[in-house]
Amino acid sequence: MLRQIKPRNARSKRALEKRAPKAVENPKTALFLRGTTCSQILQDALGDLHALRQVHAKRFHKKNPVHPFEDSSSLAFFSEKNDCSLLLFASSSKKRPNTITFARTFDYKILDMLEFSLDAESFRGISQFKTEKIPLGTRPLMVFAGTAFESPVPNAFTMAKSMLLDFFRGEITDKIDVEGLRYCVVVTADEPTESATAADDPASRPVLRLRVYSIRTQRSGQKLPRVELEEHGPRMDFRLGRTQEPDEAMLKEAMRVPRNGVERTKKNIKTDIMGDKIGRIHTGKIDLSDLQTRKMKGLKRERDQGGLDDEATVADEVEEPRRKRKAKTVDI
Repeated sequence: MLRQIKPRNARSKRALEKRAPKAVENPKTALFLRGTTCSQILQDALGDLHALRQVHAKRFHKKNPVHPFEDSSSLAFFSEKNDCSLLLFASSSKKRPNTITFARTFDYKILDMLEFSLDAESFRGISQFKTEKIPLGTRPLMVFAGTAFESPVPNAFTMAKSMLLDFFRGEITDKIDVEGLRYCVVVTADEPTESATAADDPASRPVLRLRVYSIRTQRSGQKLPRVELEEHGPRMDFRLGRTQEPDEAMLKEAMRVPRNGVERTKKNIKTDIMGDKIGRIHTGKIDLSDLQTRKMKGLKRERDQGGLDDEATVADEVEEPRRKRKAKTVDI
């Protein structure tokens, strides 16, 4: 259940209404944080991800002594303080170098977390690609390639797909202009093996490759233009590390869809082309012999069965001779 706070004045009431749940939610804001130890490569990677989501993003440059998988209360505090539902925490240690932890929140509480281990050797930043930069506020095309993303059983790769979709989604719209499709995000995953999935070492797990391409359209002499892809950056290779699965009750509450403005479907009722409402009634087997109809004397069953007997009685009455009347006598 969501907690309810009573406002003390008009200012706090407006602030609570702004953060209250809505039928159409605002775009999710991402908060970028860094730990006490963070390498330069990790800071560059965090800056490139922030550049791709610069409109709905906040970034802190100060060091924060936070350990997400040991105590996530600090992340929940940052989420509520800055009204952010996505958090990216970068930290580096001897045991887990160059890691970026993705965290999602619901009602300012940690919903789930996933750790991405960045490969420092294969990393290339946006500044290393001499291409036209992407305008701010544009939404990308998302491509996920690999059988690991299509697993029917929830795993780290399906969670990574869900988190990356939430991160790059931006503002939700019903329609989009084709000219606004300026870049494409391609995420590929290597085929998982039994030895890799059974091993606890993150270095032996399948690699998750993230590539960003800018989309360019040119004349082709036909109705459809010729589309070309040019790598824009950043180029990142990850290996998935620790995970924190969401709580079932919290996930069910987070996935609940409001019914505001959505009419419930009624059984056996439909509307035809003319706008008339038509209903269908299902009844059991009907005995037509007991059906009540209009009463008419000519259709009575008794007359049909006893018609001959009535005619015989009428004939007998006709054949009976009439009694002669006695003549009146008068005495003289």
